[in-house]
Order: sequence, then C-alpha cells, then structure tokens
Amino acid sequence: MTSTAATSTATTPAGTPLLHVHDLRVDFTGPRGTAPVPAVRGVDLTLRRGETLGIVGESGSGKSVTALAVLGLLPGTARVRGSVRLDGRELVGLPGRELAAVRGRRIAMVFQDPLSAFTPVYRIGEQLVEALRVHRPGLDRSAARRRAAELLDLVGIPTPDRALDSFPHEFSGGMRQRAMIAMAVANDPDVLLADEPTTALDVTIQAQVLDVLRTARRETGAALVLVSHDLGVIAGMADRVAVMYAGRVVETAGVDELFAAPRHPYTLGLVGAVPRLDGRRGPLVPIPGTPAPMAELPDGCPFAARCPLAEDRCRTVEPPLAGDGHLAACVRAGELAERRPAPGEVYPVPELPAAAGPPLPRAQRPAVLEVTGLTRTFPLLRGTVFKRRVGSVHAVDGVELSIREGETLGLVGESGSGKSTTLFELLRLAAPESGRIELLGRDTAGLSRAEAHRMRSRLQIVFQDPMASLDPRMPVGDIVAEPLRAQRAAKGEIARRVPELLRQVGLDPAHAVRYPHQFSGGQRQRISIARALAVRPRLLVLDEPVSALDVSIQAGVLNLLQSLKAELGLSYLFVSHDLSVIRHLADRVSVMYLGRTVEQGEVSAVFERPRHPYTRALLSAVPLPDPAAERARARVLLAGDPPSPTVRHTGCPFRARCPVHPGLDAAARDRCANEAPPLAAAADPVSADHQAACHFPQE
Repeated sequence: MTSTAATSTATTPAGTPLLHVHDLRVDFTGPRGTAPVPAVRGVDLTLRRGETLGIVGESGSGKSVTALAVLGLLPGTARVRGSVRLDGRELVGLPGRELAAVRGRRIAMVFQDPLSAFTPVYRIGEQLVEALRVHRPGLDRSAARRRAAELLDLVGIPTPDRALDSFPHEFSGGMRQRAMIAMAVANDPDVLLADEPTTALDVTIQAQVLDVLRTARRETGAALVLVSHDLGVIAGMADRVAVMYAGRVVETAGVDELFAAPRHPYTLGLVGAVPRLDGRRGPLVPIPGTPAPMAELPDGCPFAARCPLAEDRCRTVEPPLAGDGHLAACVRAGELAERRPAPGEVYPVPELPAAAGPPLPRAQRPAVLEVTGLTRTFPLLRGTVFKRRVGSVHAVDGVELSIREGETLGLVGESGSGKSTTLFELLRLAAPESGRIELLGRDTAGLSRAEAHRMRSRLQIVFQDPMASLDPRMPVGDIVAEPLRAQRAAKGEIARRVPELLRQVGLDPAHAVRYPHQFSGGQRQRISIARALAVRPRLLVLDEPVSALDVSIQAGVLNLLQSLKAELGLSYLFVSHDLSVIRHLADRVSVMYLGRTVEQGEVSAVFERPRHPYTRALLSAVPLPDPAAERARARVLLAGDPPSPTVRHTGCPFRARCPVHPGLDAAARDRCANEAPPLAAAADPVSADHQAACHFPQE
C-alpha cells in the first residue's frame, strides 16, 4: 500500500492539526414546528497526523452525530454550524460535489453496521472497484480489481480473489467489517472515522478488527477518530481521549493521564461502572439517574443532577472546558486532580445483601440443572417450491452443563457456538434429540404436558432486547402480571405481587400504568426481570441481558442481579459474549465452541489458569480499561472465523484455528485430526473440577 505520509507533510506543517473542529453545533428540526433539538453543543477537537483520538460517552451524548457531521452525512433535518477544517480547508457549507471529492479520498468512514453500509445487490469486489475508480478516473477496471484483492488480503480476508465475487450477506460479521475497513483505506485517506466498529462483534473478531485498524493506520499514515462505548477498546487504541456528555466534550487528555486521574465526575463514574476481567467481584459503582433529554437540558452543568459533588454554582452556569492540557468542564476539576479519588470515594457504593448463611460446599447443594451429552441438529434445505434436504446443521453437538442451588453459571463462546440453541432446548422442557436434561431432579423427557406447564414456572428467561420482548400495547403492570395469570394465580395474589415485584427491581409501583416506551433501556430490563420473577422461579436464564445497555446502566442491572440472587436464593444461567461481565457475576463458567463444551470449572480457575487454547484466546482478546496493562498484555489472535456447523468435523474442531496445533509433532497433529478430545479433568487433584476438551491442555 502506498503511504501518504510524505505527501501529507508538505500540506500539513509540523505541529499543525490535520483536522480541526471548532465550536461544532448540530440541531435537529423539532416535531411539528417545535423548537430545534440540540444534539451537539460546541464541540472542539484537534487531530494530528498519525494520532488516534478516542471519543467515549453514553448513548445520546453526541459521539456519532459529531463524526457524521465532519463528513456532512447528516440528514436534511440537521442544521450544522461551526467549523470543520481539514488541512486548513473549511468543510462546513462546502458544496455537495466538492464534499463528495473529500469523502473516501481525504476522509473515510468505517460504519457501525457494515451490512447496512454495503449495497446488498452488488458484490464486494464491485463496490471496492467503484470506491477506487470514483477517485481515480484513470484506473482501469482490471487494475482496480487487482488493487481490491490486495486490500482484502491486507485486512486478512482469506482467498481474496474469490471473496471479491461474494455478496455482503455471504460474509460473516467480522469479514464484513474488515471489508468495510478495506474500502475505507482504498484511497489512502488522511483521516479514518470509525464509528463503533466493533459493536456486536465477538471478542475474538473484535481483536481481529482492531488489529486491522492498527495495520491500516500504519500502512496509510492516517489519523484515526475512534468512537466507542467500550473503555477497554479506547484504552488499548487511543493516544488521546475526549469524553462527551449532553452534546459536548466534558473532559479530554492523553489516554494514560485520563484513565489514571479523571478530573470530571462523569469520567470517574464511567471508569467505576465497568466490570473488569482483572477486577474484584464486589458491587459496581453505577452513575445515578439518567441523562436529561437534550430538548430539556437544565441551566448550568447538565451533569449536576447526577453528580455527587454538585454545588449551587453548578446549577447556574455551565462550566467551560478548561485546564493545563488536561481539560475538564467541572468547577471541581482542580480538587479531583489533587486528591485523585477512586470512584467509590465519590459515588455511593451499593450495599448488596449478604446471603442467609455461610454457603454450603457445592457437592452438598441440590442440583438445579444437569445437562449431559446434549445434541441438536437442523435440516439443511434447498429449493424454492419443492424443498429437499441436502445436509444437516450440527448446532449443538455435545454440551455438558451443571448448576447447583444458589449458583451462577456463565455460558460463553463466539456467535454460532450453539449458546442460543442450548437455551431453546432447555426451555422446551421436552425430550432432547440426544442426551439428557434434568431440571430440579426431573428428566424433561418424562414430563407430561401438564407437568411441563407447572415446571415452566420454575424456569424463566430474561431476553437480550427488552423492547422486543415486552408487549408495547400493554401497561407494565399487566406485563408483570402475565406469567401469574398463565399459572392461574388468584386475582388478590396478582394485585399484591405486582407492586411488590416492581419495588423489588427498583421501580416505582405507581408507574405500573405506564407503557414500555415510557421507560429507559435499563428500566425496561428491570421490568423484564420483574416479570420473570413473578412466578418465583428457581432458575433464571439470562440471555445477554446487559449487552445493549450503557456501562452505567449495566452496572445497576448487574448489582440488581447480585442482590436478587442473595435475597431469593436464585440460580442463574448467564449467557454473555462479555467475559468481564461473566468474571464479575458468575461462580462457574462453561466455554462452548462449535456446539461443544470445551472447558468448564470455577470462574477463578478457568480465567486465571485456562487449559484450552480457545479459552486462552477469548481471554486475551478482552480489552482492559487500563492503558498500561492493555499495552503490556500478550495477544492470541485466532485466524479466521469458526468453521461451518454444516460439516461434521472429525477430531478436534478447533485445530484449524488453534495456535498450539502448528507447533506439535506429526503424531500429535494426527491425533488432533482423527480423535475428538473428551472433556477431561486436570491431573492436579486440587483442580479436578476444572475440565477441558483438549489433547494437549495447558496444565
């Protein structure tokens, strides 16, 4: 790839910002002629060549709107004011034709959802060729295609010549995001804008995408603006960080200084609300309240209503962004800089209820769920009018799970590993295709229809997206009462239980007459939990319950789950792709790969001494919100995506991506290729409960 560093030095004097944003303001037209609603309120940013600027903040803080405003990609209902200068050239108000010449050539963007960013009816190669030729009219189509193949190879897509002829839907999520990065760097831009490029990706794929971004930045010499809600990603990638709240930057500094000594209470709250892979298991420190609507911002500091350090002066005048290189928009920034408090010294640390008594040893507690050898296949069909079976999808192919009373089991693995199918098999309360499921000592294969109906009250689920799982036409009180009515509870008991349940999850019983859309995302998830608790279950299945929540809201929901577990003696099956959340909440963890359980044991043993190479790769890919620790960590990058579940793999299904396999001798590699490794315990008697399905585990 041709570097632009030499040519750019001629146009950008040393020390001069490549991109300079000054007093950027964005308003959106209000509904039915009402006053415009502000989205960005006076943002100042500078970006120098080769630098990475991270932008963080909760949803609605203005991060993505700022990035889109730089490229003029906002809809016609937006009014943009202020200044955006690229190499001294003003972009705000630039005619559409001139701005189109800048997009993709001088500034390129990596969007959050590549599937909607690519045109679905054109092949990947055609779209890459178009991106090249629109800015290089003299480039013929064959040369552009060769260049497109080089770009796909650069971002790590296998067999790039063949991949050019694929449609976007034929790529996995990680491959689409890498192809989007290839399109962004196609014309050696000076600035890359990456808007949440790793959202909804597995940690292993996220690590690959971040590595591709580093490679792209190094090869092109481009500066990078990285928008993310993940503080760990920002800690590992950024040189400087800008924290946004209520449409403006409230703190900005070098990445090491900002994480080590935040000077704004909001930044301090964000750092304290994040569960860490290397952190303690006590309560998280959430930021109280929710951001005020942008159309109803109060006088003074917009964070004052949520700030434990707020004073009377904070509510009269909004503080400016000020400081000596480390800038903060807070009247008490100097005090925070001097004493460097921990989040728990500023925000109240929640008190979680203690268990009723000392926990019994695991072997003495009754089993809540036992799953042995679970399998599930689906037919692979072809044809439109007359469908025929051409194969099978081996979605679950040997799952082992064990949950005791009062225990939380974390279920982790990449997308497509079979986690969701496993949950559906449990919730069916029927005979599995193969294997055995025992719930509360009862084999589900022997349950009658009436017994399964009664047993369903002992097993409840909380879904990932509460807005999709709550009926928008029903008031919250009816939603919470629905499981009770399904179990034919008396009207008096329902009237008593609904307010009790809402109070139990931290909601006001008076709000039972409201509808789901009148609540925030975190409150809607609390409603889902209240509904699940209505019938007093013994086992709660939690399917990615906090993945769509901001870190401060997530902290509150995780604290709630810990409290309910201690109060009610619940057991949890917690499914998540976020291993930091699993480390914080779970007692035991089970790791799945391609439909199989490949490692399981106590969470401390598995996370501190992983025995399977796949588990080690998962853990090494989880970013830490600590710049120094993140830079010092060794990375295990897995090659490619998981193999297709439509093929019944002989031997170890992980061997094609295994970092240990290439270093084995011929006999050992032959064993991995032909013999499926059983789930076996460690040789050490102390770790006998720690099992891994690997012929050559790390002991």
